[in-house]
Amino acid sequence: MNTAEGLPRRGQALAGLLIVGLGTVIVPLDTSVNIAFPDITDRFAIPLPAIQWLVISYVLTYASLMLVFGKLGDLFGHKRIFLIGLVLSALAFGLCGLSPAYHWLLLARALQGLGAALVLSCGPALATALFPEAQRGRALGAYTMMFGVGAAAGPSLGGVMVQAWGWEAVFWFRLPLALVALAAMPLLRPAQSAKRTGNFDLFGAVLLALGLGALLGAMNQVQSSLLNAFLVALLGVLALGVFGWREIRAPDPMIPLAVFRRLDFTMLNVVNSLVNLVGFSSMLLVPYYLVRITDYSLTVSGLILAAGPLGLAISAPIGGWLLSARPWAARLALLGAVMVGLATITMGTWEGRSEMALMALPMLMQGIGLGIFQVCILDVVTTRLDVKDRGVAGSLAMVTRTIGVVMGATCLSLLFATLSQNAAMSGLDKATAFLSAFQATFYYAGAGLLACLAVTFLRPRLWL
Repeated sequence: MNTAEGLPRRGQALAGLLIVGLGTVIVPLDTSVNIAFPDITDRFAIPLPAIQWLVISYVLTYASLMLVFGKLGDLFGHKRIFLIGLVLSALAFGLCGLSPAYHWLLLARALQGLGAALVLSCGPALATALFPEAQRGRALGAYTMMFGVGAAAGPSLGGVMVQAWGWEAVFWFRLPLALVALAAMPLLRPAQSAKRTGNFDLFGAVLLALGLGALLGAMNQVQSSLLNAFLVALLGVLALGVFGWREIRAPDPMIPLAVFRRLDFTMLNVVNSLVNLVGFSSMLLVPYYLVRITDYSLTVSGLILAAGPLGLAISAPIGGWLLSARPWAARLALLGAVMVGLATITMGTWEGRSEMALMALPMLMQGIGLGIFQVCILDVVTTRLDVKDRGVAGSLAMVTRTIGVVMGATCLSLLFATLSQNAAMSGLDKATAFLSAFQATFYYAGAGLLACLAVTFLRPRLWL
């Protein structure tokens, strides 16, 4: 050991980071499931709209529980929570692949979401615990890079797997990764794996999970029923309201809500959701653009789509290195957010079939911006909260990111559908109406983000 705190030597730290990354990468590799949607609908003879529950059952589970499990990690050891997550994930992959009916597949997906919540809630805390505080930025950069690699590799791997072995393969191929990470867990000895004193507020945890789950579910209901969305959102607001009232009076709160009294901290978390809302535009709408407007093969289209996650994987460790060199996380976060906005506007200038490089470049730029921004936000949240709350800090950054993605799926879909309908009613043919709505959606999304960032300069100290 190289320090009094018991931090592992550099070689052990890098090996530990690799173990954490291997265990974490099973979550972003879930992008491989999207490519299996057509085979799953055929296999279970379900209507196309029903496939959304394959995503909802998974995302709502992990998004609503991450903060709860982050707190459990802070209390009982991040390694223990991470390990349980790997076990449940491995079990879920097997159950998904063996599901005899669609409702069983949905239950297995919920279990997979539970495993993902356990893994993601403590992954950043484990990564930072392996290194001295001065190298926290580099650790977070490497962790985010591995997340980006998984997201980039998912679609192409999924396509190969489905073509060779069917839809079940997008679950089966992650089982060995989870098992290898599990087998290597005894080698992981971070300083923060021990228990600490404190109480776990079970009722508060239920309120928090119910509130977050209801709000995210309400976003999904907006397109089908505004009344249902309102009622579910009201339930979520009430649950979070009671949670907040309880937490303020709790001697050992689930989340140190006092930190949200600092306007700068709250605004950065809001910006995190907005950046990821806009950043999700490429994954939501570009696949349809490639199919309907261009004549690119699936292979070329896959390479263009992979440019975004690839940019994230490239920029994350660079952002982490810059953070370790100087404490300028907020300024780098602003740079990343501006890059996301500009790249999104650039995608709105596409007209028909363009050169592959010209289409991949703004996708790459958006991914680079997201990579820099996400590393910096993780660093800011981790810095603002006490070291004993590292699990909560990492989970909070992940939750606000997920809220942005879910909001993006809802808001951008509604905006695109409205613009497309208006264009069609004006007499444009189907392809032209699609292109017009696509361009306008990306312009509004990118310009809207830049406008929101401009408003934040009413409080310039936010970015200092």
